[in-house]
Amino acid sequence: MVQTVKGVVSRSKGDPTELVDVVIPDPGSRDVVVKVLACGVCHTDLAYVNGGITDEYPFLLGHEATGVVEEVGSDVSHVAVGDVVVLNWRAVCGECRACRRGRPWYCFDTHNASVPMTLTDGTVLTPALGIGAFAEKTLVHEGQCTRVDPAADPAATCLLGCGVMAGLGAAMNTGRVGRGDSVAVIGCGGVGDAAIAGARLAGASTIIAVDRDPAKFEWATALGATHTVVSAGTDETAEAIRELTGGHGADVVIDAVGRPETYELAFYARDLAGTVVLVGVPTPEMRLELPLVDFFSHGGALTSSWYGDCLPERDFPMLVDLYLQGRLPLGEFVTERIGIDGIDAAFEAMESGRVLRSVVELGTVSHP
Repeated sequence: MVQTVKGVVSRSKGDPTELVDVVIPDPGSRDVVVKVLACGVCHTDLAYVNGGITDEYPFLLGHEATGVVEEVGSDVSHVAVGDVVVLNWRAVCGECRACRRGRPWYCFDTHNASVPMTLTDGTVLTPALGIGAFAEKTLVHEGQCTRVDPAADPAATCLLGCGVMAGLGAAMNTGRVGRGDSVAVIGCGGVGDAAIAGARLAGASTIIAVDRDPAKFEWATALGATHTVVSAGTDETAEAIRELTGGHGADVVIDAVGRPETYELAFYARDLAGTVVLVGVPTPEMRLELPLVDFFSHGGALTSSWYGDCLPERDFPMLVDLYLQGRLPLGEFVTERIGIDGIDAAFEAMESGRVLRSVVELGTVSHP
């Protein structure tokens, strides 16, 4: 059944967002209509507004979402009406060369809904990361839905849809942090603090939070940092990290900023055979220049983390269970709960560093 709902749209680069009518079409054979319960405000949404992702305006913003399946296409078997789901933007195909090699987190042909959502005049909307969840309802492919325990707070679980999963996975999946490891995390925003929480969950003994703004260390410490370092120059900051790790450098250094200077710091702050994980997203014009001999003289690994190298069907239910057990503080990332008309103010709060996450709340789970 075609429906009209309210959604937040960006029509042109840099302009304020608009709350408008959005048309949800009948789902295709493997599509799902999801009633959105909560959706986090992520920096990627602001990047869409500012033209940093693509120029395919207008965008239906929002992608970190938990919701309830309301309607399914004729061939949907993965979820059923009434399921509480966290949405993901990497619905793996199972057939591409990455999937066939047993590395589905690198899937090259991820699924999205087969029919578009539109404005009431028929203008096709580009949903943020194929989801578009700053809306009362959205349309996605069934593979973008992962069932989770309905007892969990949607405002907390929705954050697994992007930023928090990216940070947790950078530590646990990509960096493979193990018990007793030393870890340094550069950048203590939402993704960086999630990496800190992931390192603690994995059993790291030393977790060093690095940021230019010492005001952020209160969050980082609450989420598991054992030490803090105010970032200065590369040499000075790297030396401070070495002093906290027996003079060697960290076993795993996670760059949650994604700038040339933070990556250089990560490179020189690691142990000789340590691992650097880049999870912060650089912009296309950024360049890095380092002596090639330094790459040769260090072992270990330099790697990037896409979406925390997660598999939603494996990781989301496990992490939600850990949250319900009190072992993963997802709720600590929810700084404020807002209405769907508060997106632009939430962008400002995010840019200022006043929040880890603002979460738009649109509904609650109905329990029988």
